[in-house]
Amino acid sequence: MRCVYTDLDGTLLGRHGSLFRDAEGGFSLLQARALEACHRAGAEVVIMSGRREASVACDARMIGQRSYIYEAGCGVVLDGERTLLTGEWLPTDDDTPAERMLAAGICDLLFGHFGERLEWHSPWHADRKLSHLFRGKVDVAEANELLVSEGHRDLRFLDNGAIGQPMAGVDGQTHAYHLVPGGASKGGAVGFHMRARGYAPEECIAIGDSIEDLESASAVGRFFCVANGPANDAGIRELLGRFDNATVTEGAMGDGFYEAVVRTLAEQRG
Repeated sequence: MRCVYTDLDGTLLGRHGSLFRDAEGGFSLLQARALEACHRAGAEVVIMSGRREASVACDARMIGQRSYIYEAGCGVVLDGERTLLTGEWLPTDDDTPAERMLAAGICDLLFGHFGERLEWHSPWHADRKLSHLFRGKVDVAEANELLVSEGHRDLRFLDNGAIGQPMAGVDGQTHAYHLVPGGASKGGAVGFHMRARGYAPEECIAIGDSIEDLESASAVGRFFCVANGPANDAGIRELLGRFDNATVTEGAMGDGFYEAVVRTLAEQRG
């Protein structure tokens, strides 16, 4: 194993986004032990997150890594060098892709269509440069059809997993959603990083808890879905069967991350 691509919230991180808490909030060192095992094995660990770059950069630094994927695959940083995977949607001296989408009324289009079922994922939606972040409970295919019908074929609305945050007007589990330009995706960013490093698929695994994370299964040799993913989201339960290299861990969140890493290393040792 040469590389582990991992989601942050609900995967590497436990309750309340802590590296040292499990899914129930108890103190745990399993995530740190798994990171230590990767270090000893010489395996790179690359965060793939929907978070803003500043947040992801801090977490990457905290775990001693110099490469990361941010804003749901819109950007990749490899040893300090940034590459944007947003097609023609690039920052200029005057504005950013996120500002351009706002000015074009694209976010208002989504809010107007879905009403109280969709809102900003406050406060984490602020200060984004390349994409927008929402929460709610909507049909992703319907959102993408709306974008295409309004002439926005180069934008993509994606599901980055269940968050469970109560929301007025929504029954059941809420989700985090991203609006990304240029067909950006976590899977595409993983593939870019692998090519840049010269990693073969069989040398890499990915770990996550959402439908968007699952897309990376097409790039790597094996994908591990931590147990809380399918437990909270019927959508990912349905899609898991389409990937013959996808495995659901017994453990949730950081426990599942530890399980995926240790299991992979043990199998390689024979």
